[in-house]
Amino acid sequence: MIISKTPLRMSFFGGGTDFADYYKNSRYGYGTVISTALDMYVYIMVCKRFDDKIRVCYTVNEFVDSVDQIKHNIIREALKMLGIEKGIDIVYSADIPLSSAGIGLASSSALAVGVLNALHAYKGEHVSPEVLAREACEIEIERLSNPIGVQDQYAVAYGGFRKYKFHRDGSVTNEMIVCRQDTLDQLKNNFMLYFTGLTRVSSNILAEQKAHIYDKEKVLDAMVEMVLSAEQALAEGDVNQIGKMLDDAWNLKKQMSSGISNPLINEMYTKAKNAGAVGGKILGAGGGGFMLLFVPPEKQETVRSAMSEYKETQFGFETEGSRIIFTEKNRGE
Repeated sequence: MIISKTPLRMSFFGGGTDFADYYKNSRYGYGTVISTALDMYVYIMVCKRFDDKIRVCYTVNEFVDSVDQIKHNIIREALKMLGIEKGIDIVYSADIPLSSAGIGLASSSALAVGVLNALHAYKGEHVSPEVLAREACEIEIERLSNPIGVQDQYAVAYGGFRKYKFHRDGSVTNEMIVCRQDTLDQLKNNFMLYFTGLTRVSSNILAEQKAHIYDKEKVLDAMVEMVLSAEQALAEGDVNQIGKMLDDAWNLKKQMSSGISNPLINEMYTKAKNAGAVGGKILGAGGGGFMLLFVPPEKQETVRSAMSEYKETQFGFETEGSRIIFTEKNRGE
């Protein structure tokens, strides 16, 4: 039996610049994103079966004779990629409801990376975060043709609070954000996270965004500049500047697609700002999911009261990426 544990992620600045149509043509020569892994996880358990059947268990229980019969597209393609054809159980669970698609925390990429990590370990292979991220990108973008960028797969594979660069030649580099621990602690203490109550099919929003990449080049260039400014602010310990920049980033993001915001989200954000939030944004593609708010500690009870109809979610930053947390050989192996 093998169990993998893969964090979800929270992206702050640069979203949209991780699309190949942008970073391969960017005047900077790259796209860039700042994000952190979260202490919310996707778990994958893999176990050898006595017979040749395949069982895949998530919100439904699939019991099939061949890989091609598996309906769960990411798990099916991961098995194909690694050449595993029979005799395996795969169970998927998470710290968020499995039915909550489109919540903005990179749950599908965490699933892809986590399944790949567990299946590699099942085969006796240890692979790097780079390999896991690259293989997850191949599954989600190339094999399944999802109109997404490449930030999520790397963020959940590597973990930590990092800046990622997506280069014109297709390579991806990353580095830890350089700042004091007390700066990170202060940053976390200024954040509040709320569930909008809405889920959405992110591919619809992202497809529109992808289709207008060239029209929105100046907006995306501004997002690259914002990553560089945020990195400097964190290095200098200027946490309050991050809150103001999140407000600017949200106004930029809304220009990327008509589906990123809606009346409910706008009302929710206005309530939060009127109660004392400095800035914030919808995480992920937009249209629903989770809203991140930057709120000075002395204003948080006021914001909490104003936002009482929405579910507040506690979270922390995670320093590690996808990892194997349990392994035990079956009898006779």
